[in-house]
Amino acid sequence: MANGENIYGLMAEFTMPAQVLEAGRRTHAAGYRKIDAYSPFPVHGLDEVLGFKRSKLPLLILCGALAGMFGGFFMQYFANVIHFPINIGGRPYDSWVAFIPITFECTILIGGLTCVFGMVALNGLPQPYHPVFNIERFERASQDRFFLCVEAKDPMFDLAKTEAFLKSLNPFDVYVVPMGRVPKADRAELTEHPE
Repeated sequence: MANGENIYGLMAEFTMPAQVLEAGRRTHAAGYRKIDAYSPFPVHGLDEVLGFKRSKLPLLILCGALAGMFGGFFMQYFANVIHFPINIGGRPYDSWVAFIPITFECTILIGGLTCVFGMVALNGLPQPYHPVFNIERFERASQDRFFLCVEAKDPMFDLAKTEAFLKSLNPFDVYVVPMGRVPKADRAELTEHPE
């Protein structure tokens, strides 16, 4: 494989959360920006160290909730005042106090649906395949290992220099992550440590 050709990136494996946190800090400080970390549980501060920006999800939820609130209110207003006005007990047609329960429920419903579908969309789900799955040892990312990946599309990525940099972080090992699917029988060749 040539430099960056048919390569998703380089991935370093660590055994402790403090190691991947420090490695992420040093990698970001070295100027790499297309980096990601994988761990079996959240590591406090790792997202900030890697330079991740705040999610747009809260703003989407707010917009969805406001749309649900105004939609629920005006749905009732249209039905009770414009389309089919009925005088109930001498109340005015636009008795907004009676519209509060449904307005509240529509706010919660649309806000919740926006949250679910917005999270799925922003996370790029469903994603049944990712190039890091080619590394056989990556299965341990859900058990007891921590991984830091520098993607080949990073402007600073150079196969030899980036590999030397990652090895200077004292990882358990460093792996080249190929871009396409690798058959399961050939994945063992990508892993030097058969543990």
